Amino acid sequence: MTGIYDHPWAYELACDFRDVPHEVDSVLGWCARHRPPVRSVLELAAGPAEHAREFARRGISATALDLSPAMCDYAADQAERAGVRLDVVRADMTDFELGRRFDLIVTMLDSTSHLMTLDALVAHLDRTAAHLAADGLYVLEMSHPADRLTANPTVSTGWEVERDGVHATVRWGEADDRLDPITQTADDHVTIAVTTGGETQVITDVVPYRFWTATELTAAIRLSGALEVVERHGDFAEDVPVDSPEAWRMITMFRRFPGAGCGAQGAGAHSGMG
Repeated sequence: MTGIYDHPWAYELACDFRDVPHEVDSVLGWCARHRPPVRSVLELAAGPAEHAREFARRGISATALDLSPAMCDYAADQAERAGVRLDVVRADMTDFELGRRFDLIVTMLDSTSHLMTLDALVAHLDRTAAHLAADGLYVLEMSHPADRLTANPTVSTGWEVERDGVHATVRWGEADDRLDPITQTADDHVTIAVTTGGETQVITDVVPYRFWTATELTAAIRLSGALEVVERHGDFAEDVPVDSPEAWRMITMFRRFPGAGCGAQGAGAHSGMG
């Protein structure tokens, strides 16, 4: 039995509503306020590595890391087809050692929702900090807490996309998918129906999802002690604060905490989300 992550082409199509060039423009614009031009980038939990490929198109040395063999193969193949150089590494976002540091690291599309425990999130922050250059920056995109912590929580979303004559109808989560209030996890039922030339292929999966609040992110930052917050955004637009009613994502930019050893525990209350 296979799931959505075993069909990278379908997953990439389902995410085609994202404006990747614009998002990369925004990230590089934020970075320009704090450091010299970015020369190297690492995308973690990269999946099809669309953002890493966009960085590579701009002449930036790009590396994509993902745990899925299918995603890694697809990312490498798509980079070759696009004529861009992309290093692809198969590894866990909580436990990797690449032997080099990067000007910029990004984790997009709420990929930290795959980290089920606070220990896992802290380990992820530790390993990320260990791979940042001295003036490097880390951009982490997470779902917005308002998705779950409002009177009308968003437990399911649906959308349609079309590219090159291929149409996809996507449902991510169903109305009866429930978030466990103790573990803050849910099993999201996902369906992607792809229609090409009158024939439809339906891909279904149950994807474990871990909901992270802003205060939990603050706790993880403090437990790691290796990073501090530089900026926060509620969208890839410049003028959307994370606490704005228009915010739909929780995007945090970090840098290495001055004087902190990577992976230090209990380093105290550094700059955080609150």
